[in-house]
Amino acid sequence: MNKVIELKDVNIFQEDNLILNSIDFSLNEGEFKYIIGKTGSGKSSLLKTLYADIPLKNGEGMVADYDLRKLDKKDIPFLRRKIGIVFQDFQLLNDRTVRDNLIFVMEATGWTDKAKMATNIAEVLNDVGLESKANSMPHQLSGGEQQRVVIARALLNDPILILADEPTGNLDPDTSDDIMNLLININKKTNTAILFATHDYRLIQKFPFTVVRCFEGELLEHNLMNR
Repeated sequence: MNKVIELKDVNIFQEDNLILNSIDFSLNEGEFKYIIGKTGSGKSSLLKTLYADIPLKNGEGMVADYDLRKLDKKDIPFLRRKIGIVFQDFQLLNDRTVRDNLIFVMEATGWTDKAKMATNIAEVLNDVGLESKANSMPHQLSGGEQQRVVIARALLNDPILILADEPTGNLDPDTSDDIMNLLININKKTNTAILFATHDYRLIQKFPFTVVRCFEGELLEHNLMNR
């Protein structure tokens, strides 16, 4: 089984503060894991380290075949092409349509062929059930629809890994369930690994997968919830 993430003896920092100490963690191709923990316990800092927003200072870290310790700035966009990132607060561009939001990301990651871009946009919007919303502005969409656009955006470069940082944090329970089912279907259909940070224990109970907990500087894995 190919490892999409492998960390060995890694320290995670928030600025100069050590948050997670000497952690070991791996995520295999096609695997789905939750990461939980109190605010400030290191969840978001861990995710930011994985997509090279926070540099890895010590230990060994491989993500999508990139060595985080040896990563040059010029390599970061190539790493991020292999990773789909789903944020809690959507981070959509409110002055342009759904299609233009997706075009912006594709152009920023090196796409130039307009026909292939159009085909890809149609495919990812179909994958998330928003094929009729391409010309809508973000403010015309519900919160759940906006998060579906974010997931579509994360799928544009056919990632081998999706990092989801509290993706249901601003959504009601029914909409949260819809987003979970969508991500699980993507996970099964494409074999994309997913690391899902959440505070929502209801979701974990309803959709059980392995849980990794940030607690007092450690990363603790609980296999009790394996499907």
